[in-house]
Amino acid sequence: PPAKPFNLSCALNLSDYGLTCRWEQGADSHLPTSVTLKCAGGPPNHPSRRCRSRAQAVTGCTPQRGHSHCTVPRRLLQLYRQMEFWVSATNALGTAESERLCIDPMDVAKLDPPALWSIQSIPFQTDCVALAWEMARSTAHMELQCELRYRAPEDPTWALVTNIIGQARTMQHCGFLFGTQYRFQMRCRRSSARGSWSEWSLGTNYTTHEKAPTGKLDAWWNTRPAGTGRGLEVQLRWKAPQRREANGQVLGYRVTLGTRRRGRDPPTVCNTTRTHCNFSAPVGTRRVYLSAYNTAGESAETEVVLLERKGQPLAGLRAVSGGEHSLWVHWEAPPVPPVTYVLEWQRVPWEPGGCSTCWQMERDGAATTALIRDGIEPFQQYNVSVHPLYKDAVGVPAHTAAYSKQKAPSHAPKLHLKSISKSSAELCWDPLPVEMQNGFIISYTIFWANNTAEASSATMNPTLSSFVIRDLKPSTLYKVHIMASTVAGGTNGTSLTLVTPVLDDVEIQFLFLTLGLIFVLLILLLICIQKNGRVKQQFWPSVPDPANSSLGKWVPAELQQEPLQVPGVREPGLATISTVTVLERAAGKQPPARGKEPPPEPPVSQPYVRQEGAAPTQGWAAAGPPLGTGGTGETVQYARVVGDGYKGQQHGRPRLYLRSSSTQPLLLDPSPSPKPYENLWFHEASPDCCLGVEGCPEDLPATFPLLQGLRINGAEELQDCRAF
Repeated sequence: PPAKPFNLSCALNLSDYGLTCRWEQGADSHLPTSVTLKCAGGPPNHPSRRCRSRAQAVTGCTPQRGHSHCTVPRRLLQLYRQMEFWVSATNALGTAESERLCIDPMDVAKLDPPALWSIQSIPFQTDCVALAWEMARSTAHMELQCELRYRAPEDPTWALVTNIIGQARTMQHCGFLFGTQYRFQMRCRRSSARGSWSEWSLGTNYTTHEKAPTGKLDAWWNTRPAGTGRGLEVQLRWKAPQRREANGQVLGYRVTLGTRRRGRDPPTVCNTTRTHCNFSAPVGTRRVYLSAYNTAGESAETEVVLLERKGQPLAGLRAVSGGEHSLWVHWEAPPVPPVTYVLEWQRVPWEPGGCSTCWQMERDGAATTALIRDGIEPFQQYNVSVHPLYKDAVGVPAHTAAYSKQKAPSHAPKLHLKSISKSSAELCWDPLPVEMQNGFIISYTIFWANNTAEASSATMNPTLSSFVIRDLKPSTLYKVHIMASTVAGGTNGTSLTLVTPVLDDVEIQFLFLTLGLIFVLLILLLICIQKNGRVKQQFWPSVPDPANSSLGKWVPAELQQEPLQVPGVREPGLATISTVTVLERAAGKQPPARGKEPPPEPPVSQPYVRQEGAAPTQGWAAAGPPLGTGGTGETVQYARVVGDGYKGQQHGRPRLYLRSSSTQPLLLDPSPSPKPYENLWFHEASPDCCLGVEGCPEDLPATFPLLQGLRINGAEELQDCRAF
């Protein structure tokens, strides 16, 4: 069988007097089901009678397929009498009926709302208004009970006026605020209280008349001496009056230095539409007067006494969140109870010309807590101050900071490398700006890891701005980042890459110092060797200068016997090295006397000069091994050098050089020397003495200045050039 329908309700529409009923259908039986709304007439309305209809049931209406509502026409209804209504559902398996609803159709009639057409204030300068309305044409013959509701835009809920007789069509009501706009609405139902309420009428706006502001203004001040020292700089702030005291729209505020008197107005120092004013007052000013005005008049003056700040401070102060847009402030009362408290709060960072209304007065001197709401935003830091006000002084304020709600910081600090060594690194960072903290920073955490994924971390106090990482490995790459945390979470910063050095700065300095010291010692050693001749002689033996030698004035006898052979002119190139001949003197023989014929000498065992066929690029050829001479055991070596022209130079006659490579000191006394000979200088040689070469050497190379002294003069005396 089908499911049983439930939750049946009906309403009578007075426009056509049709009864519309609605219900909820049960679970779908998945079979074709017919649904009908049935009704049956009952006895006339009477409180003692129950709805026990014995009349035959009729089908009131059939809903459209898929719908659960339908309307019973007026012809099937019996107004002002009880009737029964129920829903019947039938399919192939059976029939199900809902609970029966017994009502008078007029009790569920949906009335049309009345229409407000007049609202005005009467009498003038009171808080009462008079209202007038018209009933709908369909309900003009009924006895109706109505309700009125109204509210101002600032009111959270409607104010409700009940038990209004609809046929009266007018009413008066009091308690409205002056100069305030209200919205009025009205509805009605049958006076039997068994019918349904009509819809609320269309809203009607009305503004009550204004009245001069009343009450006192809450004011707060700060004073300081003027720059010239002849006045007082005063910063005065006040709260706008409440709606009940403003009595309309306040047009402005006036600050004077005295009270108004009959026939004379005091000097005005400030006339503004704002709720704060800065002005200069004469020295000794202790009172100023504040008033508000609107189109209806000016309020009574509020006396502001400029007290000195020398009272006792609070014993303690703290602030906690009271929600996303509020803060609870708690303080400990001072020993002497104040008259009132002044609470100030300012957003951090402070902005010039910031919130002038971010303060309030707590007039209960015994209070120890207050809730502040104005200008409070989440994730913003606020500095809160509380000033105790005494009869004759203002107490020293207490301060604290608070957030209404916190979250993780917007950013983390940026790390900077301050110094690094092979085993440690010092990092520093700038503190986060307050606007990026989003809460109180409770800690900073440093994380670092090397390329082998060895990670470490350290947590620090939020007051620190630097940290030293220790126990690092030399010559290792590390990645470091910092995390800033609040109670609501943390935020990681960007990664910093650093590489530890192999040596510390001290070690590098020590190494350079050691190398420098070694260099200085070497320099000192060289200077000592240069200054000490004996030591110098050991490393650099003294070689006589042939230019200053006595050999420049004589030639040994053996040189006369064997003419020198001069190499021919060859292709330009480097100098050709001649063979060195060592002459030996017989042991025990004395040099012959001057003018006597020297005895014949034995044949020379080694050639004195021998022409080599070396390439022009060869250098000097050293003498052969020295042979000891008779008598003294000393060896005298002589050399003859024939040089060719350098490659690319013009061919010229070679010149003959003689060089001594003796290792013994030269004898200045010619007496023990052999018979003096005149150095040979080859001028022009006969063609037959050149041994097949084109010509004999003629000019000396300019690149051998030290050999200038070894010129052999008297070449004209040499008739032949024979090889040794």
